Amino acid sequence: MKRKKQVIMFSIVLICISVFLTSCVNLGIKADESKELTVKNQSNESKKEEVKPNTTATILAAGDVMFHKPQITGAYNESKGVYDFKDNFKYVKKYVESADLALANFETPAAGKEKGFKGYPNFNAPIESIEALKDAGFDILSTANNHTLDQGKDGLIKTIDSIEEHGLKTVGTYKEPEKSILIEKVNDIDIGILSYTYGCNGMEHTLTDEELKYMVNIIDEDNIKNDISKIKDKGADLIIMFIHWGNEYEMEPSEEQIELGKKLIDWGVDIVFGSHPHVIQKSEIVQSDGKDKFIIYSLGNFLSNQRRETLNNKYTEDGVMVNIEVEKDFSKGETVIKNVRYIPTWVNKYMKSGKAKYEILPAEDFMDKDVFSQETLSKIKGSYKDTMDKMGQ
Repeated sequence: MKRKKQVIMFSIVLICISVFLTSCVNLGIKADESKELTVKNQSNESKKEEVKPNTTATILAAGDVMFHKPQITGAYNESKGVYDFKDNFKYVKKYVESADLALANFETPAAGKEKGFKGYPNFNAPIESIEALKDAGFDILSTANNHTLDQGKDGLIKTIDSIEEHGLKTVGTYKEPEKSILIEKVNDIDIGILSYTYGCNGMEHTLTDEELKYMVNIIDEDNIKNDISKIKDKGADLIIMFIHWGNEYEMEPSEEQIELGKKLIDWGVDIVFGSHPHVIQKSEIVQSDGKDKFIIYSLGNFLSNQRRETLNNKYTEDGVMVNIEVEKDFSKGETVIKNVRYIPTWVNKYMKSGKAKYEILPAEDFMDKDVFSQETLSKIKGSYKDTMDKMGQ
């Protein structure tokens, strides 16, 4: 009987040991499986985290910024002995500042008072003109235009230095042979910016042939294609080009503009901002590689003394700020134009204390305000309609 009990007890112990070992083995497998699943889940989560959400940026461009002699005289404060152009931009400042990247065509040298301040035909604006553009919210100034060399090589260099000293960047003119490629990172979007001009009013002779090659971007198809290739290689998600072209005061783009504009798009430019005609020319969306690209052949005058009483041409008083929203899709690795908005402007000129004063007005903001005479209000409304008609709106 005692032996039988011992056998039973031994059997029970064996069963317990077997159950215990089996449990340990099962627990070990479950633990390994759990660990493997955790690693896989963490890996999947990591992959998901690597794909960033889409990001957007707004780009604003304005046209020709010029400073004729009446503008310079009107901005001088005798009591302080300084120039102040900030009021020129006070009504458009909110639009410029709100953009993630703001550009304009700076169509004058700022070569210093030693050369004397003057307007047409050989411009030289006070340094305070740059200060006003910075205060208005601009980030980049295109300096390749037909007035680039109005004050010669020294004037070109001084202008670049003055712009950079005020915390802005230039594109289109350079001090050194090793031209830097301008790419601005805006909300994680790398935006490449280029600028070219058809010429410099015959002032090219102020530079040697070698200097002209690197100091001013003159329109040359091979050079443009090469620069586009370079800026792509540097990783630009989007390419903007400011181009000084066409014929002054012509309301429609020339065949040459249209032909070159299409080429620029085919070569890889996404947005083309035209300048030089001093009047607004049409804009259009162009399809290329399945994407929408944008061209405006002329942005018109943003600020100048060109107007109906000086040129018998009311359209020289008109400009348009173009606000473009772009979006980068990290999962697809592409950046596209999402929206284009037009903000028509009109330059208001009036006399105060015997001096001419200038204000750039966002036309739509003033069409229903009783702050101007009926004559001025009529001009504002007419300007707005003309511009929106030209934009096809």
